[in-house]
Amino acid sequence: MSIPFELPTEDRASSPYTGYTRAHWEAVADGLLWAAWRWSTPGRALLDLPGRPSRSGVRSDGLEGFARTFLAAGFRVAGADGADPHGWLDRYAEGLASGTRTPGRDDTESWPLILDHDVQGQPMVESASVALGLRLTAPWLWKHLDSGVQDRVEEWLRGALRHVPAPNNWYLFPYTVAGFLESVGRGDAETAAARHRALELMEGWYRGGGWYADGDGRAFDHYNGWALHLYPVLDAHLGGDTDALARYGDRLRAHLDGFALMFGSDGAPLHFGRSLTYRFAASAAVGLGALTGHTPLTPGASRRLVSGSLRYFVDRGALTDEGVLSLGWYGPHEATLQPYSGPASPYWASKAFVSLLAPADHPLWTAPEEPAPVEVADRVLALPAPGLLVQATRADGIVRLHNHGSDHVRPHEGESAAEDDPYYGRQAYSTRTGPTARENVADNHLSVEVNGRSSVRRRVHPLGTGGGDGWGWAASWHRPVFVSGPPMVPGLRVESVTVARGPYELRVHRVVGAPAGARVTHTGWATGPEEPLTSTLDGLHGWEPEAETVRAPQGTAYVPWAELPRLSGTAGGTSVHVALAALTGAPASVPADGAIAEVLPGEDGVEVVWTADGARTRVSFEPVAVTHTEG
Repeated sequence: MSIPFELPTEDRASSPYTGYTRAHWEAVADGLLWAAWRWSTPGRALLDLPGRPSRSGVRSDGLEGFARTFLAAGFRVAGADGADPHGWLDRYAEGLASGTRTPGRDDTESWPLILDHDVQGQPMVESASVALGLRLTAPWLWKHLDSGVQDRVEEWLRGALRHVPAPNNWYLFPYTVAGFLESVGRGDAETAAARHRALELMEGWYRGGGWYADGDGRAFDHYNGWALHLYPVLDAHLGGDTDALARYGDRLRAHLDGFALMFGSDGAPLHFGRSLTYRFAASAAVGLGALTGHTPLTPGASRRLVSGSLRYFVDRGALTDEGVLSLGWYGPHEATLQPYSGPASPYWASKAFVSLLAPADHPLWTAPEEPAPVEVADRVLALPAPGLLVQATRADGIVRLHNHGSDHVRPHEGESAAEDDPYYGRQAYSTRTGPTARENVADNHLSVEVNGRSSVRRRVHPLGTGGGDGWGWAASWHRPVFVSGPPMVPGLRVESVTVARGPYELRVHRVVGAPAGARVTHTGWATGPEEPLTSTLDGLHGWEPEAETVRAPQGTAYVPWAELPRLSGTAGGTSVHVALAALTGAPASVPADGAIAEVLPGEDGVEVVWTADGARTRVSFEPVAVTHTEG
């Protein structure tokens, strides 16, 4: 698709996979900034981009436009060692003065005050981008501001230190504000307390293997990279804190060891979790690792990932005809969004431009591009801390994520089916498909039907992960909950195991405590009829003979209309249900039908024999265990 600004000529010598160079990154940053600044207020304090307002209101949305584009400008100018040929910093200097003159006032320019997250919290999010932009550009912007403006900006920012963040990654916003204030000699006990509190919470949220939970529950998603790793590692890098950089940098390296596999060969990140309209922000952790040296990746592989992700969205309509990032995935897509998403929300994608802090002579930009992990070999990777299983196939470049450990249910919340979230509740996600909308048939989902009512999965309880060479497994259980009628059935639970091997997904479910007359359905991947993708789901045990094809007219983030395979069966008491799923792309051809030669059900589980090589996989319950023996 065409874009409304000019890009440099591709360089296929140094960038054989993407054609993108550092100059392309600068051009995209400048193009996004030019487009957004068309919508500024006269005093340049707010960027009121067109579109549906967020729940925080249009004034907060205007601040969001200023703050998030400032982050892009900060990386752009700091990465060029202060060179600012387009005069971006002059605009932001004027906006800082206008926005903080009478904060909280209902006029054309004034910024909203920063209050508690449940009162008027969104400005706290934006304060971190303002603070980081100021820290990045301090030699060329902050030091030249009038002292009165500096004082006003500080007073506004301190609202983030004096109010209550949301109980998750939001604590890193006052942390970032405090880091800026300390970097310009304005630190005190208040800034120290904000930083200490954030790092204290981070220790409790760190679950090992490079993974943080986003708060006290089990939310593992893209916020690991673009927030929970980004802020502390970048803070340590900018401040020259070698001890902190070693501590948090080592965690970033561990995170990237698995996360680097979560990009498809087309550059797509996994379509999983919330805030996906931030798009290529998903590559921020990769660029940060390359910048600081805390990465298991070579510079060429890092650039392959970050440039692949950037180009993926630039080429697929993420920009409107005016050059503004739209609210959605490729283009506009309502189901991808959250209530807090406003017209400028997508500009958190600016975090990807952290890669520009690596100067032009850095190996990130000078080393030739190398293949992404998915392009090297088929791989199955179990991630014990978040309870995830990653499955990548080289032939079609697709990465699949089997979710047996991440949800978005806070510890104090009940498991209400009314809060069903397709971006966490489904059992599988990929780089080529998105979940169907809540009002449509759910993809990749095991539903128990009681009296005609279908269940959803909310809180996910991990039961383990493991694997070996070329295969892996992950397991979990959940309590089925219902939208209408009684919210749950006493004693009813579903235990689920996914075994990934090559392109295949062996899906084994044990339904416990189902009332007489209950039924179960299980769905596969949702694809568009015109896509070069094949979605198969074969019932091996506990299902009626043939899968049916059902429709999702609301489509996904990838296609306007989708269809998916569905199996049905009966349940009652305890029952075991076994299926083989596959999602493949052209030119790959995976004959799922017949991939399993024999199914041997037992009292405590099931064993299958693979047709191709006679390998045996056994799934047991009580306790859950998986063994695999090569043929």
